[in-house]
Amino acid sequence: MAYDHWNGETEDRGGYSYDPYARYHERRRKLKRRRTGLLVVLIVLAMITGLVSWAVNFMELQVERDEDSVTLSIGDPEMPVEETNVPEETAPPTPPVQTEQGSALGISDTPRSVENRPAEDEKALSLQQIYEKVSPSVASISCVTAGGVSTGTGIVMSQDGYVITNYHVIEKAQQIFVMLGEDDQYSAVLVGGDEITDLAVLKVDAYGLSAAEFGDSDMLRVGDVVVAIGDPLGTQLRGTMTDGIVSAINRDLDLSGRRMTLIQTNAALNSGNSGGPLINCYGQVVGINTMKMNSYYSAEGLGFAIPMTHAKPVLDELILQGYVSGRPAIGIRGQTIDLRAQLFYHLPSGVIVTGFIDSADAVQKGLQTDDVIVAFDDVKIASLDDLVAAKDGYEAGDTVRLTIHRGGRYYYVDITLMDQITPDIY
Repeated sequence: MAYDHWNGETEDRGGYSYDPYARYHERRRKLKRRRTGLLVVLIVLAMITGLVSWAVNFMELQVERDEDSVTLSIGDPEMPVEETNVPEETAPPTPPVQTEQGSALGISDTPRSVENRPAEDEKALSLQQIYEKVSPSVASISCVTAGGVSTGTGIVMSQDGYVITNYHVIEKAQQIFVMLGEDDQYSAVLVGGDEITDLAVLKVDAYGLSAAEFGDSDMLRVGDVVVAIGDPLGTQLRGTMTDGIVSAINRDLDLSGRRMTLIQTNAALNSGNSGGPLINCYGQVVGINTMKMNSYYSAEGLGFAIPMTHAKPVLDELILQGYVSGRPAIGIRGQTIDLRAQLFYHLPSGVIVTGFIDSADAVQKGLQTDDVIVAFDDVKIASLDDLVAAKDGYEAGDTVRLTIHRGGRYYYVDITLMDQITPDIY
């Protein structure tokens, strides 16, 4: 009997029933068993991968930085060997020196603390005395940005209105305000900033301010008592003091492709403390708080500050001329070309020139606005970050070759790098 379509009935063939679709159903059952086995294997692999990922993340630390915090990642660095040369007993502290160009940062002599027994150090202050001495010199920084308002902390450097803070606190500011005391608020101007060292100097139109005393950070030893004063999480908690110890000195950390040597402390630092003072037991500012560190799970007491002896020459240059000599720049303003602009205008990836410094050699060599920089010497440039990273390997006065795109064609131009006189010049 022939079947055009099986209706579910079976055919009797010699005492047994014959199902013409038996092999089909058997194959489906085998395929189903294989799929089930494969699903079980995938579930097991996913569980193993999750455990491995958790273990890797547990070993990694990440520093958070929002508008006034910094982001970095480190593995499990070895503790460097700390060596400190301790000078003999020194003279009494000296006040900052006034110059014709402005206030110069003065570093006072710092006595050697009593080992293991700071309470017996006759020159050490109590925590209450430290706060009374230094808090009038701590400023609250508020910045109006395109995205809203950001806050940080500052340190009054001189009686005539110079204030120190972190560069990342004021980096995107359109207006800057400094609050001193209970409610004295001033509009501030940026004297100079340096992204490499994360330092900036502001100036307010005020005189007779209470200037901080700055100490010798080279005298610090692991275990020394320190305190921090600042505005954690904003001005609502302004003037908060936290205490701790020096956890490590000369701690090298990579930050956005550059290395900074910092003081590590377990004094609590939070978003908003950036730019505030790290203070020794004599009421001297020995560091500028710049970052905190957290992990994905649990990490406490990991704060970092810029040593004052490292900050002093940078701050002096910023006050004197508004920039740090030797920082290389092409002399342009520019921005990264996003993908939509590339497609719409048929442009390559790179940095489009939006402006110039008139004195730049690049202008003399014919560089124009709307030129697209696609290479810096032999380094391909796809973004502004690429350009900054490439030029930071050079010094002002070096000659480099730029590859530019203009009008559908590529050109080479050799230019001499200049000093980066303002942070927005590349």
